[in-house]
Amino acid sequence: MQDPKLIDSNTMGNPAHFCALEDLERSLEALPPAPTDQGRVGLLVMKGQGGQRQTPEQVLLTPAAKIPGDAGHDQEDSDGETQLAIMQRDVAELIASGQPLPLFGDNLFLDLDLSTKNLPPGSRVRVGKAILQVTPVPHDGCRKFRGRFGDNALRFVSKKELRHRNLRGIY
Repeated sequence: MQDPKLIDSNTMGNPAHFCALEDLERSLEALPPAPTDQGRVGLLVMKGQGGQRQTPEQVLLTPAAKIPGDAGHDQEDSDGETQLAIMQRDVAELIASGQPLPLFGDNLFLDLDLSTKNLPPGSRVRVGKAILQVTPVPHDGCRKFRGRFGDNALRFVSKKELRHRNLRGIY
């Protein structure tokens, strides 16, 4: 497995780990249901200089600074709707297929059902002492996601009939 400290914003995935669309769909159906009310933080990821990934044991979440020191979110987010990127950990593990989770670039990996049914926009989630609010901004895959996990992974998270599951995550 690749060392998260060697992953940065330009790191691409290993095509040997890319999954077939049918395998992703079958594996998703085999996952046990995620908790709907009390989950846990499975992994924290911060992006340092050049997007270099760090996996601290804890972070301070603030409304003004998001995660202080996180270079990935130093970009202007004037409406505050994309401050933190969050993925459901078991779904991320399925898509990563053995690659390290920091490759995604998301900040929090939760053991929690992130579906629209469970967490519609406006829902509040307590993480430690912080209260996070789910925004309506869709968290979609992009060219970097495709380069890290393949075309099939991008098609998987974008499938209309699965969109309500927020497989790519939420903000």
